[in-house]
Amino acid sequence: MTTARAGVDRTPRTARGARTRARLLEAAEHVFATVGYHDASIVKITERAGVALGTFYVHFPGKKEIFDEVVLDLSHRVRQAMSEGARRGRDRLEAEREGFREFFRFTAAHPALYRIIRQAEFVSPEAMRAHYEAICSGYAAGLDRARADGEIREVDPTVTAWALMGAGELIGMRWVLWDGAGRIDPEVFDSLMDLIRGALEPQGASADDDREDSTR
Repeated sequence: MTTARAGVDRTPRTARGARTRARLLEAAEHVFATVGYHDASIVKITERAGVALGTFYVHFPGKKEIFDEVVLDLSHRVRQAMSEGARRGRDRLEAEREGFREFFRFTAAHPALYRIIRQAEFVSPEAMRAHYEAICSGYAAGLDRARADGEIREVDPTVTAWALMGAGELIGMRWVLWDGAGRIDPEVFDSLMDLIRGALEPQGASADDDREDSTR
């Protein structure tokens, strides 16, 4: 069997190599999500990817390393989806709505996100922590800017980011993953947005909106 040497640079140097690596990651995501880390094997991953066993070691030292890379890849893609959604918002509350909309779309298309991150708690806790901290870092920074601009109330951006991340993750698990509907129920989504609006909206904003509506 081919053995991995520590410190080997496995960065693909050709487009073909990059495609092969991507196929291995996609296959590993499927295998880890369906059979779990302990029942997964490099043979199963390479068979699904359609590559030779020896090719695996050109790109990854072993099973733990490709698992960590799958976590990193999923984390990057879900953050990218949420960021792209948030940029569509004209203010912070709209950014929250669009960011969460994209999160639920991503989790519907990639249920492996939940299954693999939960495995990471035991297989690679450092990868799990890096996943959540990367999301929180960008989220808290956006909330901090919105607070400085007066778009949201005076909240601790880091605590708020963790709290809203937890709410979104559990809502997605209950209504997207468990129900298997492939989408978030619109009424559930609106209820979550009402909760977020209540947590973030500047004090007095709702009353001001009501007074404006009454004069129209």
